[in-house]
Amino acid sequence: MKLAPRINQVPTSMTLAIAAKSKAMAADGIDVCSFSAGEPDFDTPDHIKEAAKTALDQGKTRYGPAAGEPQLREAIAQKLQTDNQLPYNAANIIVTNGGKFSLYNLMMTLITSGDEVIIPVPYWVSYPEMVKLAGGTPVLVETTAASGYRITPEQLRNAITPQTKLFVLNSPSNPTGSVYTPAEIRALAEVVVEADIFVVSDEIYEKIRYDGAEHLSIGAVSPAALERTIISSGFAKAYAMTGWRIGYAAGPLELIQGMNKMQGHSTSNVCTFAQYGAIAALTGTQEPLGVMLSAFTERRQYVLEAIAAIPGLSCARPDGAFYVYIDIQSLGIPALEFCERLLDEHYVAAVPGDAFGTQGCIRISYATSLESIKKGCDRLAKFVHQC
Repeated sequence: MKLAPRINQVPTSMTLAIAAKSKAMAADGIDVCSFSAGEPDFDTPDHIKEAAKTALDQGKTRYGPAAGEPQLREAIAQKLQTDNQLPYNAANIIVTNGGKFSLYNLMMTLITSGDEVIIPVPYWVSYPEMVKLAGGTPVLVETTAASGYRITPEQLRNAITPQTKLFVLNSPSNPTGSVYTPAEIRALAEVVVEADIFVVSDEIYEKIRYDGAEHLSIGAVSPAALERTIISSGFAKAYAMTGWRIGYAAGPLELIQGMNKMQGHSTSNVCTFAQYGAIAALTGTQEPLGVMLSAFTERRQYVLEAIAAIPGLSCARPDGAFYVYIDIQSLGIPALEFCERLLDEHYVAAVPGDAFGTQGCIRISYATSLESIKKGCDRLAKFVHQC
């Protein structure tokens, strides 16, 4: 069978492949410690589930507007106004099938052949692949542990060409957990405005931050920055709603209208009754988020102390999300081989940095139980000592 050339341009998602392998091993009765998936191990809060059940009982099971239920779009706009100082209204919002599709939809609506998209490295696995699928060219800009894996204004400015259309910003970051300071966000906004390019700010981990780290949406810096900003986010991480597949984008009206047209010919509306759960997530109690954040804080501290105690490993201290990006270069083992052996020999699933555009690093997720983390860190230490 001859497939479309575009599909051969992109690899299989390494994070999903490793997660699938570890789940298959667990299904076979193997005691696997999975540090691969970026999925909270908590159940969706009860009030969110109850809202979806009520919507089902009320017959909210039919087609809805492609852009999302009006009540949810209003709730998202209110959230962005209150939490992020972004003066969007419901017309500036589109609800999508997960945060991932908000980004894919954006790329397909905004990017065309010849357009360049600047992406800091390490990056979330799907950013460059979405750009390629849209016909654009990813421009990868290396960052370092010394800079906290954050792109500098100078690096951004130097990467911009007449073909640059979009800059991808992710804070808090997957895979590094880095969080840009408000001063850094303002400096990047100046470059965006100066160059007259768009910026998509992926803020899916916005609510998961530590040690007083602040979050500033780049569109809140100035009216000029707002005109060039698209916000991508969703409910998966903060509300443990990964399987619900509800995300959203917010941005300039003309762009959102174009994304709505794109969505109308691809997925149509998001699951109707699930959207009522998302409304409850935004308008109901936020107490479950505090419980999850407290657990993530404890787990993060344990992982950082465990890594520091293993000779040959080092990592930048993450200020957000639930990942640690570990440098293994001193061990002299390619990251892909390291992760394959770690899983096959010691039953610990981690993701090689190759998936995120870097060599010599691995990502582990602490969105799992502290018991599993302790067991997995012990196995990781044993494996490193044998290397």
